Amino acid sequence: MSERDKSQDKKVLIGAAFLMATSAIGPGFLTQTTTFTSQLGPTMGFVILLSVLLSLIAQLNIWRIICISKERGQDIANKVLPGLGHVIALLVAMGGLAFNIGNVGGAGLGLNVLFGIDLNIAIAISGIIGIVIFSVKQVGNAMDKFTTFAGALMIILIAYVAISSQPPVAQAVKETFLPSSFPYLAILTLAGGTVGGYISFSGGHRLVDAGIVGEENLDRVNQSALMGMGVATIVRIFLFLAVLGVVTAGATLDPSNPAADAFKIASGNVGYKIFGLVMTSAALSSVVGAAFTSVSFLKTLNKFIGDHVNQTTIAFIVASTAIQIFIGSPAKVLVIVGSLNGLILPITLATMLVASKRKEIVGEYQHSQLLFILGWLVVIITAVLGVRSLSGIAALWS
Repeated sequence: MSERDKSQDKKVLIGAAFLMATSAIGPGFLTQTTTFTSQLGPTMGFVILLSVLLSLIAQLNIWRIICISKERGQDIANKVLPGLGHVIALLVAMGGLAFNIGNVGGAGLGLNVLFGIDLNIAIAISGIIGIVIFSVKQVGNAMDKFTTFAGALMIILIAYVAISSQPPVAQAVKETFLPSSFPYLAILTLAGGTVGGYISFSGGHRLVDAGIVGEENLDRVNQSALMGMGVATIVRIFLFLAVLGVVTAGATLDPSNPAADAFKIASGNVGYKIFGLVMTSAALSSVVGAAFTSVSFLKTLNKFIGDHVNQTTIAFIVASTAIQIFIGSPAKVLVIVGSLNGLILPITLATMLVASKRKEIVGEYQHSQLLFILGWLVVIITAVLGVRSLSGIAALWS
């Protein structure tokens, strides 16, 4: 492999990591983290810790099987059980569309905060930006650069607000490891929002597209998966601390837009503008991730979509934007969809774990027994938490 090829592969691996991370860091991510932090206080640290561990196990299992099999999630699922891939693809695409409606709405809200333009016009602009990214000739490179820039920008901005809010770090650390409660709905929601639905497959499918697959690339794929989880975790921790400082000081957040309120209380008007920039970056990068991954699940199942991938992706963004303009802001729906997304995780992860033992899928590769056992543990935990959370989801809906 030439130095140029190595450099290009490195960019793709970083891009895949940030695609996964920024797919997770969308408007729902900001809303969920802020909402649960205001409700749980320092105990939210434990929720983040447990959800990160569950997410990391799921992510490593899924990315490794995709890498070894050299196939996308839906094609693997169809080999495990004929027709299963079609069902998963439909579920993931539906979830991706639901999230993308919220994503373009979130991007519009961010632009509205930054520039004061009409919300519907801002939403339309957000959709156009997504369309432009998928219209360029080297769409993969454009996607990698955009998501990497957006992820780095969010870390810097949210870290500034976290410092400004002066959170009780010692108390947060104590509750992280010795929690006073076990909020299962929050754990499921955060795990679902980090690797549920389409998110856990986003970076893996990007690597398949780039041809970075096979056992010879396994170590690099592991590093990319860990980097993606690391980025998402750093942003989650900084956001948690930023909001914790605000609520610990006695502030009550506006339920209609809790994240914006927290940023404004922490850093004044500068904080409010930072929220606008963070929301725009988070939402636009999630628009890219949701559209790319949803269509990547459908393209091998339908010849027309496979022959017109970019056009279908653009149509996906256009549909999301049009629906958002007509139905308005789905603030409550974002939290609920995050929980429902967590219900998809045990199905997709179980499928990948079964595939890891099928020679016709992975050949002579020996999957890590530790990851395999921990993976099934995550399947059981998320399935049980998913069933138990149904009443909580119903309560949120009402």
